[in-house]
Amino acid sequence: MGVGAIGRPMAERMLAKFPLVVCDVNPSARAYFDGRATVIESAKALGASADVVFACLPTLESYEQALLSADGLVAGGRMRKFVLVGTTGPALVQKMHMALASSGVSILDAPVTGGVPRAKSGELTVIASGPRLLFDSVGVMMRCYASSVVYLGEAPGLAQTMKLINNMLSAANLAVASELLVLGVKAGLDPHQMLEVLNSGTGQNSATLTKIPHHLLPRSFDYGGRLEVVYKDLAMCVQEAKNMGLAAPLSDLIASTYRTAIVQDGPDRDMTEVVRHMERAAGVQVGP
Repeated sequence: MGVGAIGRPMAERMLAKFPLVVCDVNPSARAYFDGRATVIESAKALGASADVVFACLPTLESYEQALLSADGLVAGGRMRKFVLVGTTGPALVQKMHMALASSGVSILDAPVTGGVPRAKSGELTVIASGPRLLFDSVGVMMRCYASSVVYLGEAPGLAQTMKLINNMLSAANLAVASELLVLGVKAGLDPHQMLEVLNSGTGQNSATLTKIPHHLLPRSFDYGGRLEVVYKDLAMCVQEAKNMGLAAPLSDLIASTYRTAIVQDGPDRDMTEVVRHMERAAGVQVGP
């Protein structure tokens, strides 16, 4: 359920080994699987058609609606295993766990990390928490799209906390690297030479290795993560820290940087476009 930028390549890889029922509210997303999988529109119909449902949805509201509404998956009556592969934060997973218990449905918190390129190559990392028996039973399915699967324990929502930590660090790498590339260009440095130094030195990180050389410097801005979705995750991470009584000033600043990008350039821009408001402030452009 949910065959967008990340969900579609995941579903394609699962389809190579398993019969698949595909569900998405977007007609064009569904149409991509016409003739190769059973394609349906309704969450309730999907819940009546499959024992195991993997869901890759964009928002907390979409998960609640798809799972728990009167026309949701549970209402279909057949589904017994629900695997959540998106990022919702731990609170929603815990709420779902409580709500599903009386329906005989088990939930596995199993968000993925690696982005669209690694989804296409089947090299995502799965972070999982929930019932061990459920984890073991769907492991062969997750291995269709993941090269690494890390099981953290039985506690519902534990994997979500780890995913928020991962996403904050990934977004921080990109924001800080973008800011410093702008600084370097302003000073007269060539951005390609800067990356050569950074990636052979201690400044190396996921942004300097992939996002910047392949999606920012060419000005294609097509990594595949929307600013709105990225900021949603960052805001949840900051809120989790507050819920625990922890100060997270650096994380708060990173979230604010992406919020500024949304205000200035729009929520649907690619996450690599976080550099644009920095470039405008400096009066320079990184790349051609």
